Amino acid sequence: MADQLDEDLAQACLQLLAATGIPLVDDERVPGSLPSRYFRVYTATERPDDADGNALIGRSSTWTTRWYVHHVGQNDTAVRALSMQSRTALLDKRPTVTGRSCGLIRQEAVQPPRRDENAGPLVIDLIVVYRMTSTG
Repeated sequence: MADQLDEDLAQACLQLLAATGIPLVDDERVPGSLPSRYFRVYTATERPDDADGNALIGRSSTWTTRWYVHHVGQNDTAVRALSMQSRTALLDKRPTVTGRSCGLIRQEAVQPPRRDENAGPLVIDLIVVYRMTSTG
């Protein structure tokens, strides 16, 4: 049986963002019509072999989780407001994940906003990458 830790680490960010009241859209919960503004989050967890904190016996105990937070809105003002809300919800927070000692969430990168008019009305997508290291 696989462990649940990758999902638990993904949920750490999603729970903090859900508390903002901004809709979270994912592949399982795509509404019939998309809200005018929302978050879409992709998560990746890696176990770097040269990370500080890994066990001397070679066991990977230091994990790095990245959350790629898409801030989707109808204009630049909307995505800036969304990015401020996600920053307030995530930056410098220390989530609780069973079996892990979590560091503070840090902002790692920001990609320029992208316009998309292919699916109908204009939407802007601003991607901010947040990162957290945990050990356990």
